Amino acid sequence: MKTAIEAGYRHIDTAAAYRNEESVGKAIRESGIPRAELFITSKVWNTDRGYESTLQAFEKTLEKLDTDYLDLYLIHWPANSTQFEDWAHINLETWRAMTDLYKAGRIRAIGVSNFLPKHLEPLMETEVKPMVNQIEYHPGQMQEETVGYCEKNGILIEAWSPLGTGKMLSNETLMAIAEKYNKSVAHLCIRWCMQNGTLPLPKSVTPSRIMDNLEVFDFEISDADMQTINQMEYFGGSGLNPDTIDF
Repeated sequence: MKTAIEAGYRHIDTAAAYRNEESVGKAIRESGIPRAELFITSKVWNTDRGYESTLQAFEKTLEKLDTDYLDLYLIHWPANSTQFEDWAHINLETWRAMTDLYKAGRIRAIGVSNFLPKHLEPLMETEVKPMVNQIEYHPGQMQEETVGYCEKNGILIEAWSPLGTGKMLSNETLMAIAEKYNKSVAHLCIRWCMQNGTLPLPKSVTPSRIMDNLEVFDFEISDADMQTINQMEYFGGSGLNPDTIDF
């Protein structure tokens, strides 16, 4: 965290489920960077969904991060029909809590993560619509239906695992394209996300890679290469389906 902030990162994505909110808060305090210059995201975990439990989870997150507001708060995963008969109601009650926190000024923006269109549709009928959907997005897994739905409804797509948890890095097609630009496959994937209008969230614990991942603003992928990457078939991802997860 300290390396990232020193390198110039200002968007910090965490979650209750990551069990690192306290260490993230500590790194932010020790960085000396004013809170207003940082964009901090966290997420409510599945076992905390529902109105009252979401409010309580939010307070715990603020305490651990040692901040009095969040820039963005997300529902980490949707309740789905394989888990609950009243899955839509559970999501709506969670959303109602987040909406109240947003209206109270305690969250600057609210959204969801891993939501498919069927999970999003009930929320689109509420007072405040989701502003962000953070989904798994990388070459071979573009989730066209979900992305199209979000674009149509003005919801920003954030791309988690833009490097496919490292699985992209050894792909021969991506390696050949990256070489044309004298860039790494990591650079290529991050830049590809940006040129497709999504916000990539690369993750690394290696200081050199944390700094290297910033080197994506000095080149542009050609239309032809973008099309080649866009047409790649699925070859590496988490395999998690929001409509069938059981956690």
